[in-house]
Amino acid sequence: MKIKSIKAATAATLLAAALTVAVPTVAHAAYVIPEGDVSISSPTVAPGGVVQVAVEDGYFAGGSTVDVSLTGENANGASLAFVKFAVQTADLGSVTAAADGSVSTGVRLPSNAVGTYTIVLSGVDADGNPVTASVSVSVPAAGGTGGETLPTTGGDTSALLGLWIGGGALLLAGGGLAVASTVRRHRQQAAV
Repeated sequence: MKIKSIKAATAATLLAAALTVAVPTVAHAAYVIPEGDVSISSPTVAPGGVVQVAVEDGYFAGGSTVDVSLTGENANGASLAFVKFAVQTADLGSVTAAADGSVSTGVRLPSNAVGTYTIVLSGVDADGNPVTASVSVSVPAAGGTGGETLPTTGGDTSALLGLWIGGGALLLAGGGLAVASTVRRHRQQAAV
């Protein structure tokens, strides 16, 4: 009976310790603003283009600092609406929330932008709790027409015609030599 009570006491202690650590972590998790309350000027932007990001009022504390970051390929070349090969996260600085708690800012993508970028706005609400807003923007491939056709890639198969003919001729010649040597061997063995 003593072993069972020691195991129960140990389990209860471990559970209490885990809850002590977990509860503050959950309490400090940032509130994520719903996608419907975050708007962008366009879901696709050209390299070096500016995308306007806006968060509806009431989410951020009025007059508070809101940090802006961008994650994507070559993100370190981005800036907050002025000119400034790996996926990077760039801290673009901060903007000030309006008195009603709304935020609106422009983010200039790098001139060599490619793929999808995520813009994150982080700040606090009126009670001092962390709040984040996130939105994605795509940069179409250079030279892309936006149509449904795939780009032409790879080599021209007509250029391989000479290789096929040359390879076939070598195979035929090799086969002819193999047959000729076999016939000669058989004749030599028959003559002996």
